[in-house]
Amino acid sequence: MKRSAKTVLKLDNVGRHYAQGNEDLVILKSAEFELRSGETVALVAPSGAGKSTLLHLAGLLERPDEGEVYVAGEPCGTLTDSRRTAIRRTRIGFVYQFHHLLPEFSAIENIMMPQMIAGLAPPEAHRRAAQLLDYMRIGHRAKHRPAELSGGEQQRVAIARAVANAPVILLADEPTGNLDPETAGYVFEALEALVRQSGLAALIATHNHEIAGRMDRRVTLEDNKIVSL
Repeated sequence: MKRSAKTVLKLDNVGRHYAQGNEDLVILKSAEFELRSGETVALVAPSGAGKSTLLHLAGLLERPDEGEVYVAGEPCGTLTDSRRTAIRRTRIGFVYQFHHLLPEFSAIENIMMPQMIAGLAPPEAHRRAAQLLDYMRIGHRAKHRPAELSGGEQQRVAIARAVANAPVILLADEPTGNLDPETAGYVFEALEALVRQSGLAALIATHNHEIAGRMDRRVTLEDNKIVSL
């Protein structure tokens, strides 16, 4: 990843807190973070430290209480819900620990769906979905439903679905958490290759220190701030 790469995600002086009874539970305070195109960043922190909150803020699923979140240079904190939804649909891809594939549809149909929601014609959505499945090395499983796929295959379909609309940012929350070490390594290799090939930027929360060590950078949450490891 080159230092001249474009910043696609920026958290500027971000604060986030929740009311907990009569207390104010602070998760982030004056947090600063940048993610650049073509890089992978591992988010490593104990459970309950605020990793999910950080990903939700970065993915525009929550609004900061202070500061600003920029996606591809656009300040998003005060945007309307409809504009935030449009940004999530076109610029941000999400991968979770559980694949959340629609069980009644095949692998290729699961990847076609977000493209068609975004307005792409079915033939073009099918072509792109097939390309992504081939890239993830599971093109031969295109017509299989999720229940007929292994855990690693399900996650590769989930990754392909997340990038189907060519986002600039991929946010992943423990994407290999349910997989055995060998399968987790293989899934991460496929994800890493996709990042390098497309120039996508990926922020990946993980407890897997081996996988975290293979990324460009590692960050954690300490004293309500985002700090480098």
